Amino acid sequence: MSDSLQFLIPENQAGKRLDAVVPVLLAGEQETVSRSVIQSWIREGHVTLNGGKVKGKQTVAPGDSVQVSRPEEKPLELLAEEIPLEILFEDDDLIVINKPVGIVVHPGAGNTTGTLVNALLHHCKGRLSRLADEDRPGIVHRLDKDTSGCLVAAKSDRAYTSLVAQFSGRVTEKHYLAVVEGVPAIETGRIENQIGRHPVNRQKMSVRPKPEGKTAITEYDVIKEDSDRKWASVHCRILTGRTHQIRVHMKETLSCPILGDVIYAKVSRQKTKVDRLMLHARSLSFAHPADASQKIEIEAPLPESFLQFFPGD
Repeated sequence: MSDSLQFLIPENQAGKRLDAVVPVLLAGEQETVSRSVIQSWIREGHVTLNGGKVKGKQTVAPGDSVQVSRPEEKPLELLAEEIPLEILFEDDDLIVINKPVGIVVHPGAGNTTGTLVNALLHHCKGRLSRLADEDRPGIVHRLDKDTSGCLVAAKSDRAYTSLVAQFSGRVTEKHYLAVVEGVPAIETGRIENQIGRHPVNRQKMSVRPKPEGKTAITEYDVIKEDSDRKWASVHCRILTGRTHQIRVHMKETLSCPILGDVIYAKVSRQKTKVDRLMLHARSLSFAHPADASQKIEIEAPLPESFLQFFPGD
């Protein structure tokens, strides 16, 4: 998060307490901050409402201006934690794991333990590249908290440099499997538009015009559909890595939100009930950092929740 952020209260947060709304606004910036931390920030004047200091119990109205100024932070002490990992590939340069659903990739404000980074620090005995930001050693890309599947981390600096270049240069191949509500009108296609922060709900991303949005490209194929057209299983290949890219493209471009998506779908109204976000990073391929001629191709097994939707798995 930058030193200072300003938000306008969206309609869906009107009437709520300031200390409950601010964590939601920050979540839209990919920052997880607990309500208790926000309450301390409000008391110390780091959060203001319409330019003035208020109490956390103050309710907000649509259009109110909230400014959040991060207080000066103490150096983050990352703890190595013995958290089980499903390792798909590992050598001296890198490690690929099958990220479980529900785990955050790296620590953030108010969320310093229980992350994938904490688990990797323990497993790798601290040997992770430190070229990334202080709170994310070894991390070259991310998956949403509720997305499972293939994720690679760099143990060596040469691996970090190579992998970052491959991801930013669109050299890596990233394939996902999703189960969506309804069936796309066109069964195979390429979606190319721009994605940026939602103008009202900061927790969301949305399709935006240039320059507000950055290019986002998803190729997709419908694999299977329900006989009553309640759902479809979809294979997606992403050529870019925008935040929530597949979730936004399924919802806004194809009008088929992913099942279990509490941000982009009305889950309570979805006829097909699931126990998680139905998005899985199925496979990942890239050139090995130590030998560009060696292609690493990794596939993560399907979670049990997906088996009924994908034939042959």
